[in-house]
Amino acid sequence: MDFSALPDLASRAFGGGVVHANDEFFAAADHLVLPDTPGHAPKTFDHKGQVYDGWETRRRRSPGHDFAIIRLGAPGVVHGVDIDTAFFTGNFPPHASVEAVELPGYPGPDELADADWVEILPKSPLKGDGRNLYPVEDRRRFTHVRLNIFPDGGVARLRVHGEVVPDPALLPKVFDVAAAQYGATVVDCSNMFYGNPQRMLMPGLARNMGDGWETSRRRDDGNDWVLVRLAAPAVLRFADLDTSHFKGNAPGWATLTGFDHDGFAHELLPRVALRPDTPHRFPLVKAPEVTQVRLDVFPDGGMARLRLLGRADRNHLRARLGR
Repeated sequence: MDFSALPDLASRAFGGGVVHANDEFFAAADHLVLPDTPGHAPKTFDHKGQVYDGWETRRRRSPGHDFAIIRLGAPGVVHGVDIDTAFFTGNFPPHASVEAVELPGYPGPDELADADWVEILPKSPLKGDGRNLYPVEDRRRFTHVRLNIFPDGGVARLRVHGEVVPDPALLPKVFDVAAAQYGATVVDCSNMFYGNPQRMLMPGLARNMGDGWETSRRRDDGNDWVLVRLAAPAVLRFADLDTSHFKGNAPGWATLTGFDHDGFAHELLPRVALRPDTPHRFPLVKAPEVTQVRLDVFPDGGMARLRLLGRADRNHLRARLGR
């Protein structure tokens, strides 16, 4: 599987943030975790020079290298990193490395400086104005990463792609088991012509019609669907089907079907009518614990968000955490 298709654990969309950077003279390190694609406005200058949508340090005149420490918004197992130097041409770092660590709670810069960091990407060459994708083999769970650049320069984004592994001790008894931030993921779908269905599982409200799942127009008698693997096996009670922003292209109807450990299907939500640009909340039919849920929309259209509230199997979550 292409690791770049996995969620970006460091993304601000999950609550990721830059805890510390040793230098951000030209551009703030906070840009590293923004979910949006980097942009650029040539010949746009402020009092420190050309404005960049990224992190940029000053030119070093002493030994050493620059670094930024990022708190992962969704702790988990890292499968690969993308060090994006978009629009940095004569000022990108020639090399970079990435380290990682797992720490409880909310450590500050001093605790992080004293932590036992693990190198997950050795010092590697970077190209300018482009994505630099490197797989990661270490399969331990991490909560923070440290990006080292040698010796200085600019990086637009750092994407840390992997599997979310939440701490069950920090989750309520009932939560959204279809949330990407807790480890839910799309495993299959019929069509994603206009929008990837994984967006439906992201935190917060959809910002616009492009921040959701949208299919092409069907010209047959079928319907579109998406299959979601839940963050943990769960007994489901409520569903939120949000068609916000989809006005002339919302589905007309929808159903939800759950699948248990043995693959047997259970009706969770019989066919219901949907309205354009509307958050809908539905109680679900009582069913056994399910591991996957299929959303069918009729005949096609767009869905901004899918939320499935239920009581998760804590033993499953603890096993994923290795505790």
